[in-house]
Amino acid sequence: MILITGASGYVGNNLVRHLVAQGKAVRALVHSPAKAAQRLADIRDRIEIFQGDVTRPETLRPALEGVSAIVHLVAVAIEKRPGDYERINTQGTINVVEEARAAGVRRLINMSQNGADSRLPYRFLASKGKAQEYVAASDLDWTALRPSVIWGPQDEFANVQARLIKLTPLIFPIVGDGRARFQPVWVGDVVAATARCLDDDRTIGQEYALGGPEVLTYAQIVERVLAALGTRRLTINVPVPLLRPVVKLMEVALPNPPVSSSLLDLLKVDNVVEHNALTEVFGIEPRPFTPENLTYMRQFTALGALKRLLGRPTADEEVS
Repeated sequence: MILITGASGYVGNNLVRHLVAQGKAVRALVHSPAKAAQRLADIRDRIEIFQGDVTRPETLRPALEGVSAIVHLVAVAIEKRPGDYERINTQGTINVVEEARAAGVRRLINMSQNGADSRLPYRFLASKGKAQEYVAASDLDWTALRPSVIWGPQDEFANVQARLIKLTPLIFPIVGDGRARFQPVWVGDVVAATARCLDDDRTIGQEYALGGPEVLTYAQIVERVLAALGTRRLTINVPVPLLRPVVKLMEVALPNPPVSSSLLDLLKVDNVVEHNALTEVFGIEPRPFTPENLTYMRQFTALGALKRLLGRPTADEEVS
């Protein structure tokens, strides 16, 4: 039995389907049963669903009974409450490690983050770095994956650009100089690499960086999203200091802000991988981030984007 934490999340629900298709027994640990019912409805009768919270260790114990491996995916990129990075990303991972040890579960795949480092001043990357340091120092049979920004129908990066474009009919602001570099990696490729780790003990004790086939600047990513949507905008560069007050206001006023102050800071850090394990280790040909592969964005609407900002996602925002 494989336990997936964050199973109704973006990577999680895709991984659950992938493992089920391989005939593996999967137990899905979810925070919201309602979300899980929606995201995993098509395979509900083929998996076990347990409600749990990585910040509450006692809720993890029932889900660990009879488990042979854990894939730990729970993390937040945008804080809903102050301290969420440390409480969920770091302490949540520590709780999973300790409960796994107590339950005698040896195998752990930890979804870390490219660029994560406890020494960085950026709290998101620092929280993920501290978490992975704890995993690596444990006596578990661990593997860590460090993807660059993950894209796909449910992502919270490229899709955010598409939704904001829908809400800005004439002009689209480019954050900073637009030169921040990314290596967008397809969710299906990340899922395939994760599944292979579960089947290959040679990956134990290793950390693998995962990236797509191209390094793209933020401006180039926006250009490709515009092309996928079949639309045009006048793009203008807006200095980060001018955007900070706007972002702060969104954080206060919106239930589901599209960006946070901490994510603005990440534009100072290149999100590219030096050695891409997708090709070098797993033999996976990465799917490119091209307009032809982004056509799912065309179903996004201005109304749907607005409802999402207000915390009321619509059906077109929940494609899988």
